[in-house]
Parts: sequence; structure tokens; C-alpha cells
Amino acid sequence: MAKNLFSNADVLKWMQYFADNTPIDLEQITMMDVTKGNANIIPMVEAHKAVLAFMEAGDKEVFYRMWNAGLGDCEVWYNEGSEPVGAIKHDSLKDMIDRGINESAGMLVVNKKALSTNKSGLGNLLAGATSKEVGKEIRNIIMTKMRIDSEDTVVVVGGEVVAIDAAFRANEGHIVAVEYNHKERDALEENISFYDLRNVTVLDHVDKESLDDYPGPNVAFLTASASTEQEVKCLTELNPDIILVVYTLDFVAAGRMKQVLESVGIKDPEIIQVSVSRLKSNNTFTTEPAPWIITGSREAMSEE
Repeated sequence: MAKNLFSNADVLKWMQYFADNTPIDLEQITMMDVTKGNANIIPMVEAHKAVLAFMEAGDKEVFYRMWNAGLGDCEVWYNEGSEPVGAIKHDSLKDMIDRGINESAGMLVVNKKALSTNKSGLGNLLAGATSKEVGKEIRNIIMTKMRIDSEDTVVVVGGEVVAIDAAFRANEGHIVAVEYNHKERDALEENISFYDLRNVTVLDHVDKESLDDYPGPNVAFLTASASTEQEVKCLTELNPDIILVVYTLDFVAAGRMKQVLESVGIKDPEIIQVSVSRLKSNNTFTTEPAPWIITGSREAMSEE
């Protein structure tokens, strides 16, 4: 069970403190408790103009990571103690990168440039990108098909950048990212650290035992491989109504996925092919690889 350093009474005291000492309208404030372990402060601040974040003492790099993610112009309102009393301070985040969280306390982060929309990650992966990296336009389609809610448990198999995107969407949920190749696991871990994503766990295989510590998965993304059939069976046994999205560049594999999904009770899965072309400086188009995206769930069938 997640620890709870801040009771409802504590939260109300901090809200009153910031209401009394800042010009911020409380209607603009979004609250998050980072101390519970799986809350991602970077995407929350990116998407909201004012975030009241409850932080635990000892987080030494939180401001550096936020600055590194492009949030240096944000304003931070805070005090020096662990109680909502006394003088309040007000600094630009870029001036706080060498400062950690010394006391468990609330802080108010104001982002005047916030975009109140779901963001599909932060562009492409910054470190160790592999040949399986998926372009942002196609990822937007994948995210739409996955229909991720903020509290979902999402399994991502063989899709590093998709796992990062999913972590932004399921900001109060959990991402289980499975990478069989150790180099790809290392690259994913590096990007998780860079974006300070606290709701992602990286595993090296899919089975009931490895997923037993997490709530039943609501959504899964799988890059088609020789083990996909086993993965599909495992995931649908954990949650028969799971939404499955399979990605492949192989036409034969795409056709086989229809049979795989039907074998676990998902009839008439949707199969689409997506192509993206880009105009180059010489007025010619270059076409990116056109993947097949296969989507299905028993829940979708019942809704029909």
C-alpha cells in the first residue's frame, strides 16, 4: 500500500497557505501527491498552469530534471519548512536546479506556457533509440487506439518510446515495459530517468508471475514477434477485457494476428495500415515505413 505523508487535513492547510500568500487562483490549481511513488511531476506541470505538488524530503534532482525537460521558466512558490507557515519564497525553476527537496512539504509550480492537452511524449527518445522507434504521427494513432486513462495499468512489449508516451497518459497509473534485449532495456531505463518517470517498471519477459505485483492490465501494446501469441494469451487471462494493440511492419504477421486475437475470444479485430510521407527541401516526398496496427478487445465487441 502506498504511504500517505499528507492527510486530507494537511492538504487543506497547504491550500490555505498558498491561497493566503500567492496571487494564484485556486480554481487553476491541480494537486498531485508525488510521495505515493508513481506520480510523474514533469508531464503534470507541462499540462497544467498551476500544480500543487506534495513532495518527500530527499529528492535531490527534481528541479534539475524539470529544467532539463524544458520547464526552466516555471515559477516555484515554497517555504523552508515542513509546515505551511512562515515566509513564502518565489523563484524561477531554472534558478533552483542545484537545490533539492529538504523537507517533506507542498510546493506550487506555475507554468504559464502549459498546454492543457495530452502530450504524446517529448518528441523521440533522447538516448539509445533503436530501429523499432515509432514516428510521432503513428504514435498519436497508437495512443488513440489504446484509449489510456490516467489510472490505467498498461503493458508495453517491445516499444520503448510507446512506453514513455503511455507513462505520460497514465500519470496516476502504472506502466509495465517489457524489453527482451538488454540494450533496449538500458536505453529505456535511461529515458525513464531523464524524464523522471516514477510510474514505469521495466521487465525482461511476460508471464503471470512477473505481472503478479501489478493491478490487472487495462491496455497492452505489443510489437509483433515470435512470442506475441503467448503474450496475448497471458494478458487476456489476466484481464479478458483488456484492449490489445499490436504493431508490425510484416503483412504476414498482421494477417496472423487476426487469428491470434480471435483464438482468445476477440472477434473481428480492426486492422489498419498507416503511411506517413514527408516533404523534403527538394520538393520530393520521402515515405516512412508503413506499419500495420491491429486493435481488439472483448469490451469493444460488447459495446457494439
